[in-house]
Amino acid sequence: MTVGPPPAEGGADAYWLRRAVDLSRNCPPSTTAFSVGAVVVAADGTVLGQGYSRRDCPRDHAEEVALREVEADDPRLGGATLYSSLEPCSARSSRPVPCAELVLGTRVPRVVFAWREPELFVDCDGAERLRRAGRDVVERPDLVGGVREVNAHLLG
Repeated sequence: MTVGPPPAEGGADAYWLRRAVDLSRNCPPSTTAFSVGAVVVAADGTVLGQGYSRRDCPRDHAEEVALREVEADDPRLGGATLYSSLEPCSARSSRPVPCAELVLGTRVPRVVFAWREPELFVDCDGAERLRRAGRDVVERPDLVGGVREVNAHLLG
């Protein structure tokens, strides 16, 4: 069981987002999808689930993989934070349920991401959807460098 700092604005959020970016480096290459990493962290700093895009299936998104590792009725989800290197998607062509909706199907109250999804594949409004549903959404553009580096092959 992996444990790190309890989720909180500042250094702890940066720690977990860097972990998400590190996970994204494991993504099999794709010219049609971003490389993304995600970590679900309990309030005490315990990792509940983690993953990266295309880990188990070519259509997997990182948030989907990380959430799949956590039992839906795990009481720790009610105080957890989902860290994703990229804004949770609000539309996708590979599966019927976008990641923002997957998050809303859980009790996870807080989402932290580094980079808003560029309009390369879809027009994403995942952060706004999550906020409208009452979730605490934190954007950390100061950590976008690593995410851009991992996805440089898509950015030209």
